[in-house]
Amino acid sequence: MDSGQRQVNMAERQLQKEAIGRELDEIVEVEFSFLHTEAIAAELALLGAEQQRFILQWARRVASTNIQLAFEFASRAHQALKIMDDEMLSAWCLQAMDTYDSSGLHPAMEVIKDLQGFVEVGHLRANAALLEKVSPILGPFVHGLAGRKLSIEEDSIPWTDGEVLYLPDMLARLKSEEDNFQLYKATAVHLWAHTRYGTLNVDPGLLFARYEDQQRALQWFHVLETLRLDAHLQRDLPGLFRQLRLLQERLGDGGWPGWLIQEAGELQALYSTSQDSLKLLQHLYASPPPALPCYAGELDLLKSWEARELRLQRDKARFRDALRVMADELWGDAPQEPPLEFSLQEKAQHDPDELPELELIVADQVMPIPEHVKQLITSIQLDLTEIPEDYLVPAGEGEYDPSLLEDEALDPDDVWGGVYHEEGAFFYDEWDFGRQHYRKNWCVLRELDSQPGDAGFYAQTREKYRGLIHSLHRSFEVLRGEDRILRRQPDGEDIDIDAFVEALADMQSGLEMSDRVFTRMHKDERNIAVLFMVDMSGSTKGWINEAEREALVLLVESLQILGDRYAIYGFSGWARKRCEVYRIKTFEEPLDDSVKANISAIEPKDYTRMGAPIRHFTRMLEEVEARTKLLITLSDGKPDDYDHYYRGEYGIEDTRQALFEARVAGVHPYCITIDKEGAEYLPHMYGRANYVVLDDVAKLPLKVSDIYRKITS
Repeated sequence: MDSGQRQVNMAERQLQKEAIGRELDEIVEVEFSFLHTEAIAAELALLGAEQQRFILQWARRVASTNIQLAFEFASRAHQALKIMDDEMLSAWCLQAMDTYDSSGLHPAMEVIKDLQGFVEVGHLRANAALLEKVSPILGPFVHGLAGRKLSIEEDSIPWTDGEVLYLPDMLARLKSEEDNFQLYKATAVHLWAHTRYGTLNVDPGLLFARYEDQQRALQWFHVLETLRLDAHLQRDLPGLFRQLRLLQERLGDGGWPGWLIQEAGELQALYSTSQDSLKLLQHLYASPPPALPCYAGELDLLKSWEARELRLQRDKARFRDALRVMADELWGDAPQEPPLEFSLQEKAQHDPDELPELELIVADQVMPIPEHVKQLITSIQLDLTEIPEDYLVPAGEGEYDPSLLEDEALDPDDVWGGVYHEEGAFFYDEWDFGRQHYRKNWCVLRELDSQPGDAGFYAQTREKYRGLIHSLHRSFEVLRGEDRILRRQPDGEDIDIDAFVEALADMQSGLEMSDRVFTRMHKDERNIAVLFMVDMSGSTKGWINEAEREALVLLVESLQILGDRYAIYGFSGWARKRCEVYRIKTFEEPLDDSVKANISAIEPKDYTRMGAPIRHFTRMLEEVEARTKLLITLSDGKPDDYDHYYRGEYGIEDTRQALFEARVAGVHPYCITIDKEGAEYLPHMYGRANYVVLDDVAKLPLKVSDIYRKITS
């Protein structure tokens, strides 16, 4: 290369450096941050154009979270590209931003500064299964297994206390994400088996008192129980058991030694219990215990026993109090002499592999058992194998501390205090359009009960619009499902002449005559579930709020004709940690006086942070069995909140992403608004055919029922 060409390249590089420097200055706001970007710009100028764009793009995305964090990223980006591919570098930035959200600037800086440490973990994460991704799948799967409902939480090691399955945040022992997911699943199943087959019903005090080396005794007990649980799983869940064996082969576990299988033969029996493991432990204790298989998890009998004792105390109180309520419903306050005696008997023909299903008997009558009482019975059976006689005595009035009978009530007004967010709150991600990624568990949402209002408003609205309601009733009756004729049926009320003639012609030509020669009347059944989310932000104060309530009165009067399942919830909030939805009517509730009072009580509250409520209502609709699921928003304007950053583009993009998630989940969103500027942003959020803007608030009550009829037809 001659000196002239070299000078041209140097001039181009200088121009690149200056252009990169200007963009970096804008990204980190040097006028206010006083950061110096010259050295970073010089390093980036040495890269190719594609790499430059990639780094500057990520610097801008990180800056949407924190400018100082973006500056530290940019200063290390040239070095990072030498040891990371683009995918890993992106994950590095995202983890730093997630850490900033959860722990603050200093820990996030540590993520950015520890390049080598992230690379080492990053290689593991590349094929790992992550708990945050698998728990939405594992949770429903575990709930579908027999026994007590168990929740899933994170811990450094897998174990269970009988109520919670604790799993690590990441599993990366196998070569693919799918295989590591299967290892998560196998571990969760084996921990569930601890609760289902009685492993946790052993008093650790009695176990440890017999042996000098308590750790060896616990290890042997864990080995023997794993053997016993394997036998139960092989019988009850053979497909899953085959998966356990396949995982062992892939990890080279090698299985159990032959001598142990021979010694532990009695643990393979159908009715083997943890007591059989304790007996065999005495014989094997002197030998070193073999290694556990990959799916076995850990066993903490001390913590499990403490949780069991607390659970038994709570379950006994709640079960006996439930019997008291049932007795009061049967006989009222009249004293019974002798006192009522409840008993339980096993239903005939139950599956021997399952917990026996019980019938509740009182005064020689079989009583229907409410679902929550069935759950209590199951929980007690798992801990004690049977229901003791003293549990079957109804509790006296005020016999138990109320804290045992109900979940701890939290003060919704104390949103910033204590462990409010960890107890009973819902956590939702929020889409940050600046970083083009979710903020993890960013919004805290709570369901609150509505305070009943003046039920007279409902009656007044019905009177005010009685002519319109009568007209709506007639038009909605048409939608209920008309009878139609199904032809070519194998049985029915009449002959299908056309089908009969064809069948007769077939027979005369030597073919077999069809038996589908009848007609049958069939009524098309509607299978629709709709949830109305009502804007209760402060901007609805006055006529808008009254119009919303009137619209709901007209709507529910019409829906009673259709028989569609519907729910009504209000939403409002104050910043990301106080997103609130208000129960006005659940899917299960009938339209009674309390619901009418709740509709009357809808009133303006705070702001309009829409993303978290939409995600919450989508989750609700996912749990409803229906062919068509609708989420209809009644609102007076665009997303807004006390947080200044949520206003404008951020809030619109988060809402748009939440609506996209709803559509992916099979939920059809629709918006009815009176915001005259709605046409500017609603097509971007809802799509051009999924919203309507009313130009007059007075038209809202008149239009809502008509719009509902159109979108459900």
